[in-house]
Amino acid sequence: MTMIMPLAPTVAQEDFLSLKDYSTEEILDLLNLAIELKKPENKHLPLLKGKVLGMIFEKSSTRTRVSFEAGMLQLGGHAMFLSSQDTQLGRGETIADTARVLSGYLDGLMIRTFHQSAVEELAKFSSIPVINGLTDDYHPCQVLADLMTLIEHFGELKGRKLAYIGDGNNMANSLMIGAAKVGLDIAIAAPKGYEPQAEMVELAQVIAKDSGSVVTVTHDPVEAVKNSDAIYTDVWASMGQEAEAIKRLNDFEGFQVNAELVQHAKADYIFMHCLPAHREEEVTTDILEGPHSVIFQEAENRLHAQKAVLVTLIGD
Repeated sequence: MTMIMPLAPTVAQEDFLSLKDYSTEEILDLLNLAIELKKPENKHLPLLKGKVLGMIFEKSSTRTRVSFEAGMLQLGGHAMFLSSQDTQLGRGETIADTARVLSGYLDGLMIRTFHQSAVEELAKFSSIPVINGLTDDYHPCQVLADLMTLIEHFGELKGRKLAYIGDGNNMANSLMIGAAKVGLDIAIAAPKGYEPQAEMVELAQVIAKDSGSVVTVTHDPVEAVKNSDAIYTDVWASMGQEAEAIKRLNDFEGFQVNAELVQHAKADYIFMHCLPAHREEEVTTDILEGPHSVIFQEAENRLHAQKAVLVTLIGD
């Protein structure tokens, strides 16, 4: 059995709410631990024996729920699914009260919800670590898995370029911040009116000055993809935006990742998507299923990256 030394990196944070809270060294330590935990001989290390993770869901989920639940089981612990509709949260109990009650039962909390403020309030009133499983502003667990995937393919991240094509949503926000933290260049191409929030871009650019990376926002997908090592996209209408789907199909015309667009990337580029994908909308099936696609490796890495976070925050 491989010995993992240290068993978890030392971090200053008690929670995992956004990658902006973590230093470059802390992020790289989490990624190195995730890579170690992915090794077959380390799959069932009982690092969280007897620990219980509560998982609060206000948004539907496949990858987040299954990967956290499987990860806790593989680490010797237990995960408990808590739907907001099946708990008193759905009947008006405050987040603050819920946080203090659950802190007496559990060792950690993961929440997948709409508003970032809800996650931050949960963390404020919890005496146990809180993990952001997704909000409308951030998706840090996904980006940790994305960075892990990039390391597996390219090794050193500095000097590489990631192109993100599509909506300036929580994925764009988190990818900008994560890339800037580790010195990875990133170019975001979004239609006019769908750019990432200005304050998110400014934050990422400030971080990038320290790491030596470049953060670019453009309305030209070709400019973003030019000489990129990886191309990333996401659905054009996220959860809660279903009523805008038809409008967005029109507004995002020209932003599809297809055979023509990827010709502007490097010959050995990889294609990434956080999933679920809407085939023939934001990406064509031939790219999604093609030889450059790493989407299922990327999805699996959610498990390993989150195990690293769990071991770090709630391990002994």
